[in-house]
Amino acid sequence: MKYCSQCGAPVRLGIPPGEHLPRYLCDACRTIHYENPKMIVGCVAEWQEQILLCRRAIEPRLGLWTLPAGFMENAETTAQAAQRETLEEANARVEIDALFTLFNVPHINQVHLFFRARLLDLDYAPGEESLEVALFREEEIPWENVAFASVRETLRHYFADRRAGRYAFHLGDIFPAPAQLAAFDANSKPNFIP
Repeated sequence: MKYCSQCGAPVRLGIPPGEHLPRYLCDACRTIHYENPKMIVGCVAEWQEQILLCRRAIEPRLGLWTLPAGFMENAETTAQAAQRETLEEANARVEIDALFTLFNVPHINQVHLFFRARLLDLDYAPGEESLEVALFREEEIPWENVAFASVRETLRHYFADRRAGRYAFHLGDIFPAPAQLAAFDANSKPNFIP
């Protein structure tokens, strides 16, 4: 950040009084600019024991499969974000059920939330960010081509819970493998990685 979004004056990086983390500070209007984690919200959309997956048309992870999900917008609930993202990425309408997984992804300042959901019909098609959209049975999931760790773990929990006959809420943390961490550029602004 170079300039204040409130008044346009240059900002500096510093630790505000009473805090312990560096923030962008505007000396002209006294605004403290906080940068907080981004929320990625999506759903596990089911139709007769099949799960809706989207093959990504954008980076990161172009060409790999994911659950419909994306960045939460201001002025919407997490459930509304999951419905919107499913509509945008798969042109699919869903009824949202319970929150199913929450993964903290601290190395890229994100929190990933996935709801269980039910497809309302089979009228789906790729959106602008998807190359392909398809329904998969558990044995058909392209595990080696799943785009993100949070999606892979959500799917594993989903199928395990379904076999057990009850769905629970799952909370976890996702950290990169040591080799990935060494290659991670701390100055980059990744979109939706692990």
